Amino acid sequence: MRFGIDIAQQRMDFDEIVARARFVEELGFDGAWGFDHFVPMYGDGPGNCFEGMTTLAALATATTRIRLGLLVTGVTYRHPSVLAAEAVTVDHASHGRLELAMGSAWFDAEHRQLGIDFPETGRRFDRLEDTLEIFTRLFTGEVVSYAGRQINLDGARLLPVPVQRPHPPLWIGGSGPRRTLPLVARFADAWHTWGSPDQLRRLSATVDRLAEEAGRSPQAILRASSLSLSEPSDEVARNATALRDAGIGYLVCGWPAEGRAKVEEFASRVMGEFTA
Repeated sequence: MRFGIDIAQQRMDFDEIVARARFVEELGFDGAWGFDHFVPMYGDGPGNCFEGMTTLAALATATTRIRLGLLVTGVTYRHPSVLAAEAVTVDHASHGRLELAMGSAWFDAEHRQLGIDFPETGRRFDRLEDTLEIFTRLFTGEVVSYAGRQINLDGARLLPVPVQRPHPPLWIGGSGPRRTLPLVARFADAWHTWGSPDQLRRLSATVDRLAEEAGRSPQAILRASSLSLSEPSDEVARNATALRDAGIGYLVCGWPAEGRAKVEEFASRVMGEFTA
């Protein structure tokens, strides 16, 4: 079992974000995660919220071991070619520590406020499919022409290639059976979703079947979910055990309202039992 933690880059100064990333790196977490939004997701009223990809670039030079990602990057916010170039930059700045997690985006109010186009659901998933296909092609370093559902490339090339070959691990978030899970089966190195252990088993069985139909080994897709740290340690350990037994191999822990002491307690009392 691997553990990441959401350092939640909102409602704080940037120095605190860096301090959190270094803190969880020292505690032995596998990953430090942010989110891909431009306004705070938690709490009331306005507040600081730092852009996701540039935050990862800064954290890449402020840390040495911990892996870095956004859970998840919305396809509506950046052109796929621009995001691919940003990903290559972060991968090099971190010496190969980027996790590239993608989703179809959902927060329509944020898009409306900032003047960002928010297409209907089907078109967002078309864009997600184009984005994943474009990533796998541009990350080769070869010249690429591509006619997609929404995005076309004409003799495109990005250099350098990523440090991680053939590309940074591609995560896909969500559980929709019609569009999300087939994309997971085709493209994902890791899949993040939510639900009870029984729900996760059922969804995972669907991913297994779809992966086999796509000619991939189901074992090639890491299963990931989320874990709250705010409960007593024994309860947190029971929840982690139940998720592990349901086939989950990676848990993204929410930054607890109780603060650093609770994170440290988890690392010392629970995490070691699963990572030994």
